[in-house]
Amino acid sequence: MQKSIGWVYRPYRPFFFEVGDIYICRVAPSKNAIHFEWLDDDKLVYSIHYCRVDDEVFTTVEGITGSEYTITDLSENTDYKFYVSSGERKSRMRLARVAETIGTVVNYLHPDDKAYSYSGRALCSPSIIRMPSGALLASMDLFAKDAPQNITLVFRSEDNGATWHYQNELFPCYWAKMFLHRGELYMIGVSNEYGDLLIGKSTDEGRTYTSPTVIMRGSCSPREAGIARNPQNILEHNGKLYTSVEWGAWASGYHAAAVLSCDSESDLLDADSWKMSMPVKFDPSWDGVEPYPTNGCIEGTVVLAPDGKLLNIMRYDMTKSEAKYGKVLAFEIDTENPTAPIKYLKAIKHDGNHSKFIIQKDDAAGYYYSIISRITDKAYSYDRRLLSLVRSKDLNEFETVCDLYDLRDRAQANEEGLQYVDFFFEGDDILYLCRTAINGANNFHDANYSTFHRIKNFRTNPEVN
Repeated sequence: MQKSIGWVYRPYRPFFFEVGDIYICRVAPSKNAIHFEWLDDDKLVYSIHYCRVDDEVFTTVEGITGSEYTITDLSENTDYKFYVSSGERKSRMRLARVAETIGTVVNYLHPDDKAYSYSGRALCSPSIIRMPSGALLASMDLFAKDAPQNITLVFRSEDNGATWHYQNELFPCYWAKMFLHRGELYMIGVSNEYGDLLIGKSTDEGRTYTSPTVIMRGSCSPREAGIARNPQNILEHNGKLYTSVEWGAWASGYHAAAVLSCDSESDLLDADSWKMSMPVKFDPSWDGVEPYPTNGCIEGTVVLAPDGKLLNIMRYDMTKSEAKYGKVLAFEIDTENPTAPIKYLKAIKHDGNHSKFIIQKDDAAGYYYSIISRITDKAYSYDRRLLSLVRSKDLNEFETVCDLYDLRDRAQANEEGLQYVDFFFEGDDILYLCRTAINGANNFHDANYSTFHRIKNFRTNPEVN
């Protein structure tokens, strides 16, 4: 047996797990077609085999060279199965629903496709970044309830997001966020749900990484409190980097809020460079919170307020309250003492409080922007079918700039969802990656797509793509 070292794989292959002799590394279905990509390290000649899921008679296309192919002229709103072969070598069988999509599909995973079942069955935790070379990188992990949840897939675009290709995958890696610091790429995440807090660095735009540093140990179990986070922004302020974390678990009954920080000029791969504030459990006596049972706060975003205070603004569970939705909670970070607990400050009017969001300041316009799963009806307080661009001048309340996608006329609230958007500003545009559950997803939460989008002229006359 050869030992495994490092963090990056092309692909990760668990012992005794059927990955196939040929690895299909990306799937992107559309209205009448399925585009897919596989690893072609040996430069072989391939055959493509496909048919409807409910059929056993495969159509075969032979003599294919290269590493990608598009099956065309397929029936809309239909499930297909397909595989790639070359001589005796075969890929594992893959599945795809042929249907009209939104944005540009970075990657897709059919809910019945078990290609990554050693980690999960849904595409989650979007992270997107522009590299100094001009390339875009997009990452996502694999989620399933009570599954290991321990692998992140990374894709690359050299044409501003028009087309995407598989780059590699990181194992173990979950809830991960890519960020640039001093021109170098870092990935910060956890080993698995509530697992060890990890960070690694790449000097070649994510093609290879250092072995990850363990910043802090977690429980590594969904049933015990440990490190919780999400692909949140890494904010630099007054010589320090800050990001939000929590300590807890759904099974433990709490997620205690905290921030992680380090000096900007320190070695980010040295665990001693990082400090975590003492976690703070939710307190029902805080001013502005609802007088009903709640799961409290999770998934905060660090932002610098107009008055110079550094805040951690967090999702807030209001499902059992009379209002049902409409507030997020802000905590003040002690920038002088990195281990001091963050201090509850106020409630903020915000209609996306039941799904992860990021808030970022646009210095050109002086507004704080966020892309949220906007709730409009207290009867469906978990609704994620309406994706909206919102903004705030003062971080006291947010107004809607425009709606980006509205699925409410085509699906029930528990069937589809647009959520957990990661985004960045680029000139007059916003580029974002969305966790997208449509076209036969297992449910609104378990996304089968990761989709890329651009909002043009977001400050003055937003154009949705």
